[in-house]
Amino acid sequence: MATLTAPDAVAMDSQKLEQVKQLFHRQIDEGLHPGAGLAVYRYGNLVLDIHGGIARTESNQPVTAETMFVLMSSTKPLTASCLYILKERGKIAWDDTVATYWPKFAQNGKETVTIGHILTHRGGFPETPKSLPPTDWPDWSKVTQAMEQAPAIYTPGETLAYHPINYGWVIAELVRRVDGRSFDKFIAEELAAPLGMSTTYVGLPSSLEGQVSHMHKMEDDADPSGYSAIFSQSSVLRSIVPGAGGVATAGDLARFYAMMERKGTLDNATVIQSATVDEAVAFQVEGVDKSTGAFAQRSLGLALADERMGKSAGDPLKTFGHGGAGTSIGWADFDSGLAVGYITNGFRGNITNNARLAAVSQAVRDACL
Repeated sequence: MATLTAPDAVAMDSQKLEQVKQLFHRQIDEGLHPGAGLAVYRYGNLVLDIHGGIARTESNQPVTAETMFVLMSSTKPLTASCLYILKERGKIAWDDTVATYWPKFAQNGKETVTIGHILTHRGGFPETPKSLPPTDWPDWSKVTQAMEQAPAIYTPGETLAYHPINYGWVIAELVRRVDGRSFDKFIAEELAAPLGMSTTYVGLPSSLEGQVSHMHKMEDDADPSGYSAIFSQSSVLRSIVPGAGGVATAGDLARFYAMMERKGTLDNATVIQSATVDEAVAFQVEGVDKSTGAFAQRSLGLALADERMGKSAGDPLKTFGHGGAGTSIGWADFDSGLAVGYITNGFRGNITNNARLAAVSQAVRDACL
């Protein structure tokens, strides 16, 4: 874990940061979620790293500094960063078709899907195959076969339609085919290890299952897809599900965004070059997402100006990050120099979830001098 920096050293108000802590604990006390973690960086310096509450309500297991949370789709930018690395090394190009590296992917209308389409959710095949239940997710051959056979329901490149799970599986197989390493090994060696993100996994080692918080459904109608139960299963967390199945502490999630805010280098560890970060965060597409029904603005693998990230005092499109269904938000903002990871274990519907995440994000912004 990074060493805490005094708030005034990075132009933050210590009293207002104390108010952030109070809000964090008040949300737990008010029952918005059983437990959570929150970490904040400014200009690459850690100024806040707190946790609280209960990790598993059935056993009353407390959240500790080592407790990992299920990231849900807050996993996606970490996954995208693996492609940033390969693109920077000249191994792939955004306009390359997926089938260039994975010939059997060119089926059922997906022949023209590019890597850029995958990152911007314009691949046209958003629906997780019903033929691939979570019990099959540990079997990578079944996963890749399902992705090959998945039908495009929209013309690739034409429609913004969020791919909640397929996004990660296609990226993981691309990484494996281009690099040779399995996705879990690639992300561990190329992202987590250089940044010291020692509690970040996509494909959890079985020996660490006891350190992962369960998700708890907080509203009866909050989780129609059943994700909170599915992604609390050990077999799913051990599987490679880079669209939603990563685990991390809030400190690690914030650290990833601090690296991005610092243009690819944090604490003398360079993951990607500044130009690659600029390319990754640049606006690509906007519109009403056909999968979610909500207006979205996206770059290559990142959401832009999301309400859960609070309101920027500068250019909204300079705030980038991603949320995790019903639970979490990670983001950074070039204008303020902030990088934030806020992960809860209480699965809520969009209205109450977005409000609690936005409240914390805004309180962090308001602590900047």
